[in-house]
Amino acid sequence: VINIITKKNRNKWFLDASYSYGSFNTHKSYVNFGQTFRSGLTYEINVFQNYSDNNYYVDTPVKDFTTGAINKKKIEHVKRFHDTYHNEAVIGKIGFVDKKWADRLMFGFTYSHMYKDIQTGVRQEVVFGGKYRKGYSIMPSLDYRKRDFFVRGLDVVLTANYNKNMTNNVDTSSYEYNWRGEMRPLRMPGEQSYQNTRSNGTLTANYRIGKAHTFTFNHVINAFRRSNQSLLNEDSEANAIPKETRKNISGLSYRLMPTEHWNLSVFGKYYNQFIAGPVATSSAQDDYIRTTNSVSAMGYGAAGTYFILKSLQAKLSYEKAYRLPTNEEMFGDEDLETGDISLRPENSDNVNLNLSYNETFGKHSVYVEGGLIYRNTKDYIQRNISDLSGGKYGATYVNHGRVETKGYNISVRYGFANWVSVGGNFTQMNVRDNVKTVTSGTNQESLTYGARMPNLPYQFANSDVTFYWRNLWKKGNTLSVTYDNLYMHSFPLYSEAVGSESEFVVPTQFSHNLTLSYGIQNGRYNISFECRNLTNEKLYDNFSLQKAGRAFYGKVRVYFGN
Repeated sequence: VINIITKKNRNKWFLDASYSYGSFNTHKSYVNFGQTFRSGLTYEINVFQNYSDNNYYVDTPVKDFTTGAINKKKIEHVKRFHDTYHNEAVIGKIGFVDKKWADRLMFGFTYSHMYKDIQTGVRQEVVFGGKYRKGYSIMPSLDYRKRDFFVRGLDVVLTANYNKNMTNNVDTSSYEYNWRGEMRPLRMPGEQSYQNTRSNGTLTANYRIGKAHTFTFNHVINAFRRSNQSLLNEDSEANAIPKETRKNISGLSYRLMPTEHWNLSVFGKYYNQFIAGPVATSSAQDDYIRTTNSVSAMGYGAAGTYFILKSLQAKLSYEKAYRLPTNEEMFGDEDLETGDISLRPENSDNVNLNLSYNETFGKHSVYVEGGLIYRNTKDYIQRNISDLSGGKYGATYVNHGRVETKGYNISVRYGFANWVSVGGNFTQMNVRDNVKTVTSGTNQESLTYGARMPNLPYQFANSDVTFYWRNLWKKGNTLSVTYDNLYMHSFPLYSEAVGSESEFVVPTQFSHNLTLSYGIQNGRYNISFECRNLTNEKLYDNFSLQKAGRAFYGKVRVYFGN
């Protein structure tokens, strides 16, 4: 578990601003400023924007409008032409810090806006030229923190936010496009599904109370409600029924730490989820009823750590864990993803064993870590690609019986004084289909039994090295040069039992990045240049959606504050 605690600024005032520009007409800017008065009154304003044309080249088969076919053996080098994306946001916070009744009490408000052209569906050979998505979000929030709440050793953290999100999916084009940008009229409007729909909503609240030395109690409430409105079909029965979830997760843990050499934790978690939404009552999907479902489960586990030597630590943990389906897995995205409200939670038995060694010898520092992972999962939630009519594709989610995971990871890092840091890690995750028979109660063995689960990378590694030149040209200035890479072994898009043709495999990828940065006056002013995918490798997302090639970016940043 990684606990990320954001910086709580205590400066009287500060200003942090940056701007970057790079390939594919990419712009990113950020401004954060705030002030804290002697009375404890504090405020902070954060504004940012992102924009990119995303008009990089991809290699893909192209549909021939003359024949209506896609020759998958003929690959063309084409440019993305309909993938503009931008989002903007402003975040304001005001409150008090360092008071007797609160270490921190902040009220916040966020407004954000986004626009995204939809260039492809879930498969790259399907291309769009008129689909887009836009929306906005407003979110008030509350953050309250107090140490030694009423009694010494009792710490309270309360965070809550309400997020109202309006998304507009538009697919009304009367033309079909191919990757060359050619277009031809459609018999019916809509490149994927004729729609112009609007959706809204999430509500999230989190409450945590804990005593760090012995007991911790945590409760998370998450409520979601999405209502749709079709601007093309006002009488849609499915849209008339909202989609809702309510999740309650409670956790209680006890930690025993008699000495600094070892400690032991035991914990329990209670999960409850309520789901409601429309379900079709006919194969024609012209009649819907509101269907509800509720699931509850109890998870538990234990974890311990022991220092065998001063620099050698062993860690062992076990958990009976549950993963509740996400909103997208249950309800889809109202466009390319189709959910299933009958999905059951994943449940698994997880065991982790870890050894780490950390030591410093004068100017030399060494860190080595290795871990073993075992996971036996039931009702594994799997994302599949489904063929739709007219040569179109969509994504669906299903529970897939049993899946077994065995894996390990190794990490190494070496540092010399303040001059160089070099390290890397390697991970192998063997995720296998553990369903023996085709259907329950039969003896017919499944063809995919023992095969790797599809569309999951199973072997990957990365490494990096950074050199520092401190006080270069002037005291307080630092030049750093970083090289890093990412390796990912090829993995099958579909089960290995289906076949191993190249079109069903995401190829091996090995990308390289280079970054040069110069900090002035102990980081008050910063200039950096970055080259991503230095050797212009072909990189892919899951399901073989190609990512950008070589790209260059420059960034300037300033920080002021007393």
